Amino acid sequence: MSPQLTLQTPLELAPAEVPHYLEQLWSPEQQGSTGTGANTFCLLIWQPAWAEQQLIRSGRLSGPITGEQSAPLIAAGRQAVLDADLPLSTPPLDGAVVKAVADLEGQANAEDLRGQYIDPALSALMPRRLITLAPTIDAAQPLETLVAAYCPLPEEGGGTAACGDVVVLRGGHGALHEGLSILDPLLPESMPAWVWWNGCIDEAPELMQRLTSAPRRLIIDTALGDPHQCLELLRCRVESGQAVNDLNWLRLRSWRETLAMVFDPPQRRDALSHITRLDIDVEGHHPAQGLLLAAWIADRLGWTLLSTAAVENGTTAQFKRSDGTEVNFQLMAVPTAQPNVHAGQMVGLRLIAEPENGQGVCVILCAESGGCMRLEGGGMANLELHEEVVPVQHDTPEMDVARLLGGGHDSTNPLLAAAAPLAARLLS
Repeated sequence: MSPQLTLQTPLELAPAEVPHYLEQLWSPEQQGSTGTGANTFCLLIWQPAWAEQQLIRSGRLSGPITGEQSAPLIAAGRQAVLDADLPLSTPPLDGAVVKAVADLEGQANAEDLRGQYIDPALSALMPRRLITLAPTIDAAQPLETLVAAYCPLPEEGGGTAACGDVVVLRGGHGALHEGLSILDPLLPESMPAWVWWNGCIDEAPELMQRLTSAPRRLIIDTALGDPHQCLELLRCRVESGQAVNDLNWLRLRSWRETLAMVFDPPQRRDALSHITRLDIDVEGHHPAQGLLLAAWIADRLGWTLLSTAAVENGTTAQFKRSDGTEVNFQLMAVPTAQPNVHAGQMVGLRLIAEPENGQGVCVILCAESGGCMRLEGGGMANLELHEEVVPVQHDTPEMDVARLLGGGHDSTNPLLAAAAPLAARLLS
């Protein structure tokens, strides 16, 4: 199903008029024309879409601006990587791509539908209110405030959908800061409020702090932004007790499940107590996802971190098992010809277990999109080898967010809560 537009043409109002207008919209006298207002949740989205805006402005991509990761957008980003002579391992929507395209000439205009272009995965959850903050590449653009009623398309077979509304705040950074005062009355305490920071974690830190304070529940992506700041922010929010979810962690689900299945047979479980080495390969130079997986393994197996160090193209660390034996860990950044749209995605994992009495075991997991030849080397002829291919997930960010929202969690995933502080320490 294609993303849906709002039920009516958005109405532009002065910011001060928005709360009263929405209150009147859902009054008993008006509900006959707009449907029943949903009593579900509110979702506030920071949606800069810098790459899309610059690619459209420079004439490399057709509009409208939607804020979604469409196939044409990704293709245009990959072409920009080649034309700008950036490293081939650069993700197609990376900040380096945005910077390179921003230097190109062009003043093409396109309709901006951010906040009005609603993904069906999100609309199926019938949110009461979708608020989109849409910063523009023109820093001087004044604030525009748009509102509209919205009803999800009814499922086949009929039925009445609970409706909601959308609010869009669009303008330059300064204008958006001025417009934040209207948000509090638009996020009633009677409903849970989620904030999806759909951009780099290290951009607009003051605005992020204002938007994402507890008790609002936070959704971030630690694949976006400086790895140190990504993991540090995740650690701080987890340790503060705020409910936080990480899309980068969510993408590790198939890796965690595959690894658990490898050690599910009873005859192989004992090997978990004799692991001596852990190697992880990730795409490019963004280690956050690989470090989160390493931290999850270490936490589940009761390892203690002894030391960590940065090396060329990676990170090394030493852990101590509960029996006092050391475990060596290395994360390596490997080049890829066509990297994932999300920076630093997993390429491969190797675990080596060496019991004192009995044959050693080597477990290698490989991504469908890459090989594990580097991990298969290293004189393992005397080890029992197990290899598995991890299926690649092709979910959009909107689908991942919808999965989180559908779970209705009011706290951080306990596995992520345990892994995040350790992952931050591994990079420090």
